[in-house]
Amino acid sequence: MNINVQAVRFTMDDEQRVFVDKKLERIKYADDLITDVLFNIKYDKKFSMECTVNFRWGGSAHVSAEDFDFGAGVNKLMDVLDQKVKKEKDKIQEKK
Repeated sequence: MNINVQAVRFTMDDEQRVFVDKKLERIKYADDLITDVLFNIKYDKKFSMECTVNFRWGGSAHVSAEDFDFGAGVNKLMDVLDQKVKKEKDKIQEKK
């Protein structure tokens, strides 16, 4: 699983990067299903986070969240992303 985290209009410090990496561990259970994760964080008076997950079989999931607080925004995004990945994983297991 390739993970690409990109910060736009601000510089992400080490603490924020470690926080994002720690949160991305929530989807490690689907490591064999995911080819790459593209995580973009933009800052313009509030944080806008977007994440696209590309799956092995060609499908993808795109989620986004906004918040004035960096940590709360990442948590919101990861809650939605975790649900999307579980849903895709369940779909694939049903087809087997």
